[in-house]
Amino acid sequence: MFSTAAFLANSTPAQLLPAREMMAFTLASHILLVPFGVALPFITVLMHYRALRRGDAVALMLARRWSAVMAVQFAIGIITGTVLSFEFGLLWPGMMGRWGDVFGLGFGVEAWAFFLEAVLIAIYLYGWRRLKPWTHFWLAVPLPLTALMGAFGIIAANSWMNTPQGFTLDAQGKPTHVTVQQAVFTPMFGPEYWHFVVAMFMTAGYVVAGVYAVGWLRGRHDRYHKLGFTVPFTVAAILTPVQFFLGDNAARAVFHKQPIKFAAMEIVWKTDRHVPEYVFGRLNSNGTIAGGIKIPQLDSMLAGFKPSTQVTGLTSVPASDRPTPTEATIVHFAFDIMATIGSVLILLALWYAWIWWRHRDLPHNRWFFRCAAVAGAACLVTVECGWVTTEVGRQPWIVFNQMRVSEAVTHTQASGIWAMLGIVMAVYVAVFGSFLAVVLKMRTRWRIADEGAAGVHVPTDPEADTPYGPRSAPEPMAAAAARGGSDHTPGGAS
Repeated sequence: MFSTAAFLANSTPAQLLPAREMMAFTLASHILLVPFGVALPFITVLMHYRALRRGDAVALMLARRWSAVMAVQFAIGIITGTVLSFEFGLLWPGMMGRWGDVFGLGFGVEAWAFFLEAVLIAIYLYGWRRLKPWTHFWLAVPLPLTALMGAFGIIAANSWMNTPQGFTLDAQGKPTHVTVQQAVFTPMFGPEYWHFVVAMFMTAGYVVAGVYAVGWLRGRHDRYHKLGFTVPFTVAAILTPVQFFLGDNAARAVFHKQPIKFAAMEIVWKTDRHVPEYVFGRLNSNGTIAGGIKIPQLDSMLAGFKPSTQVTGLTSVPASDRPTPTEATIVHFAFDIMATIGSVLILLALWYAWIWWRHRDLPHNRWFFRCAAVAGAACLVTVECGWVTTEVGRQPWIVFNQMRVSEAVTHTQASGIWAMLGIVMAVYVAVFGSFLAVVLKMRTRWRIADEGAAGVHVPTDPEADTPYGPRSAPEPMAAAAARGGSDHTPGGAS
């Protein structure tokens, strides 16, 4: 890690290191919110459908509360996403100025999806008390589709950077004769898009379920926590084995379409057959590998289903056209962490499926809920690792084989970028701190509301009203005590 920083510091231009650090920080921060922007609308709408289909008041309460969290998350995503949008133009003007007309459609699609999603979220929140139940639900159905459309735009742009096509170069080396369809549907688009989308659904499912797993571990064994855990966890558990095959397909697509990135992922130094697989391990500058677990011939087997499969090595291209040994090690570790966590999650999903098949109930094992509570955080780690693999594995190219990162960087002085990075970090700490404070405040309010539902009077409890219809006027304390809270829906706060 430190050798990479030293290499970048000594490289020209001087502003390259701070520009990369700023982009890395903002992207790593923003991507923590992406799973909820992509998948939480679907999980919320799914719970909403269950509530209306079965007349389930607890499910309706969960959907209503999740929609509030979804709106807060979307507001935070506006800030972090807008910063990223500006950074593309301010930090990498060389890329946007030369290639923006080729791959910029993806950003346009994402922008349209963003505005449409904002409108639909506003309608969804507004409709809880003002629309008929099924009308309200059907107006929310497009929400998950707009989230998928936003992911479509971003992955279209990123996959083009990995496998650029859909243009020709004129005598000055500028792109002309752009073919939009080819620029959008690049060789890596399909594998990358579906791998990304399923990862987002898994992550959101496990994170949301993890909140209720913690509540279960703390003794809240009510239906509210059981249902809040079961629906998102089931979605994530079903998709976990699917993601295993999609991830394998994506890795094989990298093997065929981006052989140098694959060599970095697997720290393959020289092109060869019968290549072993290294689980972790560090690549040295002379091509040797320190540490790790060596499994003979497995890398060739995974790449081409037979040990004689030839795997391209890093030395097949000049050193200036490939990741450094340190960068390759970072990519390799990120890829192996992602694969390891994915494999462990398959075991957790199988555990859940086995117990459910035998007993039609959740496992009554505290270790299961401990693992479920950790699964969400583990998925967030895999999301970060996936983007490290995608971006660092492409180095030193910002547009593979067409433009280097150093050619695209801004001419702004390095000191100015460092100062801006410090400001952005401070702002992000405040923004994410505010997000956490708001969510915790909502949790506290809901817990108080549920205590009122259990018979403890809450004088001005908005959760005591039905989700559909006008708000009721606050009732006198004596009347509430006489009723004993019998009109409230039972449940516990997460």
